[in-house]
Amino acid sequence: MLINLFKVARLVATIEDVARLAGLSRTTVSRVINNHPYVSEKKRLLVSTAMSELGYVPNSSARSLRSQKTEMIALLIPRVMNPFFSELIERMEMAAAENGYQLIICQTKYSKKKELDYLNLLKTRQVDGIILSSIQNDWSIIQPFLEYGPIVLCNEFEEEAEVPSVRLDQTYGGYIATKHLLNIGHRQIAYCTGGHKSSVAKGRETGFRKALTEFDVDVNESFLFSDAFTIEDGRRIFQVIQKLNERPTAIFTGGDEVAAGIISEAKRSGWSVPEDLAVVGFDNQAITELVEPTITTVNQPIEEMARKTFQVMIEKVKSKRYRQKEIYEYDLELIVRESTVKQGVYV
Repeated sequence: MLINLFKVARLVATIEDVARLAGLSRTTVSRVINNHPYVSEKKRLLVSTAMSELGYVPNSSARSLRSQKTEMIALLIPRVMNPFFSELIERMEMAAAENGYQLIICQTKYSKKKELDYLNLLKTRQVDGIILSSIQNDWSIIQPFLEYGPIVLCNEFEEEAEVPSVRLDQTYGGYIATKHLLNIGHRQIAYCTGGHKSSVAKGRETGFRKALTEFDVDVNESFLFSDAFTIEDGRRIFQVIQKLNERPTAIFTGGDEVAAGIISEAKRSGWSVPEDLAVVGFDNQAITELVEPTITTVNQPIEEMARKTFQVMIEKVKSKRYRQKEIYEYDLELIVRESTVKQGVYV
């Protein structure tokens, strides 16, 4: 039995077998496997051919120990089911693959504890870096993890953070969405937010208030709604609006899912959109063109943001300069559709 096991073991090719077949030293083969820059193309081809003939697969775990890199990056997101984050995951995974990395998806569900649990992946050297698309804990709690590797913010922004941020001007997004409603004559405008801690939510509300101030319109506190993330939340918010003595004529929802829920419930209740209630979303998700009426929204360039984020992450992994505040900001664009104006009409 021992002899048979030995024979089976010898069927698994080693790096020495590759070196012997290629007619090169073990060191040269190792350099080729680890993408050493100073190896001729001829030798790379010899090694590649030998590996193919022998069916040799490099031991990635051993390589990781030697290089102290895992070639894996963790992306922390609050909700996988949110179409914005689903697309971000897809674009980020493509960027990771193009750079020879694997992407680990970590869903926090807005939990501070889960966020810290995933940040420990950096501390235990299970990933080379972490991308935060939302922040649940105070930055003072997150900052110590920079001792173990790079953290890059994507979509989220934290003023105190001395790390790269790839972001969108959320204040401008909230501003152009609200100004559109003001331009077409609305003065009773409601607003929805997911929460008040996120810089994304804060920015959009700042833009909302800025537009109202420019038009000398007071904020009606009874028109402000929080904890709005999903289609069901949109339905819930419409039910509240319907029971108000003084009702808004328009609403900036801060998210396309919420907008779709409001429109669906409004129609079910016999309201007409946009005649009885104009609705603006945010993100320009696919759902905006699938519902009736189609949804006016703010477009976010997710692909460009994902690519830039990964580019910055790779640079940080290589340079090991983790504590550098860098801000990369992308433009937002208002897409006007039928949920705010009748087809062919735009002010």
